[in-house]
Amino acid sequence: MKNDSVVCLECGKAVNKKQICTVDDKPVCYTCMYGDTRPVEIYPIGRVRTGLRPGEKDSLPPVQKGISCVELFPSQKQFMYKLDEEPYLTIVYYLHKVTSIQTVFNRRIDGKRVGVFASRTPHRLSRIAIQDVKLLKIEGTTLYVEGLDAMDGSPVLDIKLKLSALDLPPKKHANSSPHRNI
Repeated sequence: MKNDSVVCLECGKAVNKKQICTVDDKPVCYTCMYGDTRPVEIYPIGRVRTGLRPGEKDSLPPVQKGISCVELFPSQKQFMYKLDEEPYLTIVYYLHKVTSIQTVFNRRIDGKRVGVFASRTPHRLSRIAIQDVKLLKIEGTTLYVEGLDAMDGSPVLDIKLKLSALDLPPKKHANSSPHRNI
């Protein structure tokens, strides 16, 4: 076996280290984990910055929780129309520092023993995370938000209107369609 190969503990095949997940501290190949599916290509739209630069804190309201910045790429400006009018957003980001998966563990919030899908653990199969945040302000393509539990440098995959903001009574329109862009 070459130095760049590892034996999968599920199927026993030697595979490239780049095609291995660490599940409960054991190497498992992508074929055993995901079958014959192909990876999905997703491009980030920005990155998370957790530290505020000198002078930034002075222009923000005092808040209880930490403030993070979502720094969107300049090309994303065209998609930010009226974003500043939304008080709460959902940030979709990639857990770029996670290196292993745990199948069962004690949940941090209540100690209950659960699997990955019954938790908010970062040690997940897809390494995709979502977080509802409060939008404090926008400067250019930088969003200042409260309540984002992401590491510095985390790739941002999408920004959405917080779902509870959709819990409003429907507006009556003369030419309303059953298919709406929400």
